Amino acid sequence: MQLRATNSTDLVPIKRRAFLGSSASGLLGTIAWTWLNALEAGRARGAESVRAVGPHHRPRAERIICLFQNGGPSQMDLFDPKPELLKRSGQPFPGQQKVETLSPSASGKLLGSPFAFRPAGRSGMLLSELIPHTAAIADDIALVRSMTTESVCHEAALRIAHSGHPLATDRPSLGSWLTYGLGSLNQNLPAFVVLPDPSGLPINGTLNWSAGWLPAQHQGTPFNVGELSQSPVLNLHTPGRTPAAARTRQLELVRLLNETHASRFPENTELEARLRDFETAARMQSAVPAAVDLGRETAETRRLYGLDQPATQPYGTRCLLARRLIEQGVRFVGVYLKSQPWDTHADNANATKKVAGEIDQPSAALVRDLKARGLLDSTLVVWMGEFGRTPVSQGASGRDHSRRGFSLWLAGGGVRGGYSHGATDEFGYESVEQVVTMHDLHATLLHLLGLDHLQLSFEHDGRRERLTDPDLTRARVVSELLG
Repeated sequence: MQLRATNSTDLVPIKRRAFLGSSASGLLGTIAWTWLNALEAGRARGAESVRAVGPHHRPRAERIICLFQNGGPSQMDLFDPKPELLKRSGQPFPGQQKVETLSPSASGKLLGSPFAFRPAGRSGMLLSELIPHTAAIADDIALVRSMTTESVCHEAALRIAHSGHPLATDRPSLGSWLTYGLGSLNQNLPAFVVLPDPSGLPINGTLNWSAGWLPAQHQGTPFNVGELSQSPVLNLHTPGRTPAAARTRQLELVRLLNETHASRFPENTELEARLRDFETAARMQSAVPAAVDLGRETAETRRLYGLDQPATQPYGTRCLLARRLIEQGVRFVGVYLKSQPWDTHADNANATKKVAGEIDQPSAALVRDLKARGLLDSTLVVWMGEFGRTPVSQGASGRDHSRRGFSLWLAGGGVRGGYSHGATDEFGYESVEQVVTMHDLHATLLHLLGLDHLQLSFEHDGRRERLTDPDLTRARVVSELLG
């Protein structure tokens, strides 16, 4: 198919955009189609700044879904049974060592878990009664019980979990590094999509999915999950009061100005990324509505994710959307919670039970659904928070932050299923066997996607920057987690 360019008499092929010409209708389609045609006519220069680095070795997975558990889930109530902690509940923490907490006055006496743990799957992995759906996929997950991080402060710990660095600076997140390294699998959707709770953002807000100083195209794109039938992507649609001809002329002027500026300053790599963002936005006007149309899912699938229950429907919707997005080529999907619901400073038992009841079924459903569709082998699912909770009480029955030992799980994408890695001490306070840092986790995730964390770098302010910053840590790939 060929179309006449708007600023030239030459005919320009638009093969990869032909879907817009056949499916677009009305104001939205006409504007997007015309805009893409104009962009194609002006794309005569290279785009080295936005090309993917490419894999360093054969990948085990193609994409990641990160189910981020904001607030810090309590490991000894969910994943890490501690009989000795229960036996000595109410007693002082033994020895001379004090339990590190966010607040120095928050360290009380030992607080055992009231929840029973049972063996799950063929592996016999011990998991809490609070997460029966996760127990049903025990043979598909690698459970890490020996995580550590460098801060007990939410903001700093979140920065470490996402960007590998504790300082309050805008640095690239894991999803941005991944798309920088590997690029996109679908030109009609963003490579990095974020599904926040429609009722509010997590702590640190958009910094959790920032591209930092990487090219702007690697920024996470948040979808408005609360308005799927109207505007799932903010500011995507043309205002209804703007005539099609006027909007087309506006976009053409923007294009001409950008092209003129780019020819004068060819070293301006950010402009190339912005031009591509315009292009992606135009394609998204047609692709996004189909991508988020849950009406195309069966009633059985909707029940699997808990969309028929008020408690699980909000998180289930985002997990199901995550599956639909990676199915259509999105490279990285981050699913987030509002604020920090796992932050159980008071009444830890009931608060943990409530959040687990909302999260457990949809999280496990995602793994089961991916497996049933043949997508789990190529999709890495990460279930993690920024840190864990203390084995001692805060107040009468709460738990404070703990950075020294906590748990997370991985599934699919080359991970060793039915495997429990590492251990904390007898009270669940400190990781003591096969310790895994956040930097080790980052190195391992990149490795599974075919990227060497030592080679994946970007020059910024005269320094070769990495996700696993060599000045902070000596990160390693945790080979025991690989299947």
